[in-house]
Amino acid sequence: MLPLDFILYLQIIIFLFITPGTPRIVIISYSMNYGVGKCVWSALGDITANLIQATLVIFVIGSFFSENSTILNIFKWIGVIYILYLAYDIYKSRPKTISSEGEIKKSNLSFFRDGFLVAGTSPKAWMFFPFIFPQFIDFNSNLLAQFIILITTYIVLDFLSLIGYAILAQKLIKWITANPKTINTISASVLVIIACIIVVMQQY
Repeated sequence: MLPLDFILYLQIIIFLFITPGTPRIVIISYSMNYGVGKCVWSALGDITANLIQATLVIFVIGSFFSENSTILNIFKWIGVIYILYLAYDIYKSRPKTISSEGEIKKSNLSFFRDGFLVAGTSPKAWMFFPFIFPQFIDFNSNLLAQFIILITTYIVLDFLSLIGYAILAQKLIKWITANPKTINTISASVLVIIACIIVVMQQY
């Protein structure tokens, strides 16, 4: 038996995934700077953080975040600082070329860490999992089965959407090599804007 309003749940998360938020901006830039293969590690970090968030919300802390706005604010500012750090890192990096394709300075663990921290400190994620995710679970029925269906759907679609963004970015690589700093400047600027929006709009 599917969880409550499963089709509505699908519609909500698909909308979230096609919206170019912070993880997608990072994936696009990493795809152009390091290639799609390295983006897999960032995507794995992203969905790992989401899995932990969902597990904590449903099985451990419950409504803790809704009753403790200070914790949400701490995550918000950690997220803002890390987003600004990534904006600087992306702006300073060089898009890959055929001649420098093998010269990758970041390790797989670094890509995984970036994906994990971007998702793990995202106020958007910490709003989704405590306040929206539980609405699709009947706590009087088989909780574990419903959780597995919902979180598996979420992480599979999230992973596929992130890799989709990475592949799409690769389609633009010829244009990027002719304009090497353009995508980095755009990506870094968008990240700074996102950080500013989080500071102004997300009040707890």
